[in-house]
Amino acid sequence: MNTSHQFHRHAQLAWAELRVSRNSAHCYRLHMHAEYSLGIVDAGQARFQHPQRPGLVVPGDVVLIEPGVWHACNPEQVSHWSYRMLYLDADWLHARLGLQALDFVQPALRCPRAAGVLEQLCTLIQTHSKDQAQLTRASDDLLTLLRQHGRAATAANPAMNAEAINLALNSLHQSPEDPPSVLHLAQACGMSASRFIRHFKAATGVTPGAYRLNLRLNGARRLLAQGSTLSAAAHSMGFADQAHLQRSFKAHHALTPGSYARAALPR
Repeated sequence: MNTSHQFHRHAQLAWAELRVSRNSAHCYRLHMHAEYSLGIVDAGQARFQHPQRPGLVVPGDVVLIEPGVWHACNPEQVSHWSYRMLYLDADWLHARLGLQALDFVQPALRCPRAAGVLEQLCTLIQTHSKDQAQLTRASDDLLTLLRQHGRAATAANPAMNAEAINLALNSLHQSPEDPPSVLHLAQACGMSASRFIRHFKAATGVTPGAYRLNLRLNGARRLLAQGSTLSAAAHSMGFADQAHLQRSFKAHHALTPGSYARAALPR
């Protein structure tokens, strides 16, 4: 059984990136993206980890994930599954919908129409279609779908130590390539290191170290898609060396950064 992971970009749809994974048994750690992530299951089953509604997803199911939401989708038991994941630039989507942020009403849908809309757009991207009318119609159908299944994001109720944790998150986002240490973040929040890690994980679902690595990998992925060399991306995002980025990237994305960079060039 051949396993493949491919990325596709379309020159006329600069706001989208498509991942196509076939017969994959790879298990992902909890992670998050800077983009909106829209997925469709093509074959097999997967356990969808999501803070709002975890559960099993099967062929035809669609998942909708906002930026910054920690999640994972892994094959059920020891098996293979196939899926496509469409990543949408958040600024583009907000501008088109006239919103500052979007929340999805449900993170998983069993809806043939939603699956059909994603199927149409994914196929056009994967085949690098030049049909402008079809591209425009598919993009408009996608926006209509997201309006139907999303709503303007509302501020969450402030949690205990939320202000301190938000300060720490801002510090990590400002310089993911050279972030402050956990001890420094804890001291800035007025906590011991152990207490800070406990509250940070309660707020985000992951440890500060895992959060920082995810930010670095997302940054490296963005630079590679823009044409940066592997060594330049590794250096810019604070990895010890090129090999460090290669190991972390492959564990996170199930393919090497070189393979991603070659596939991510728009056509």
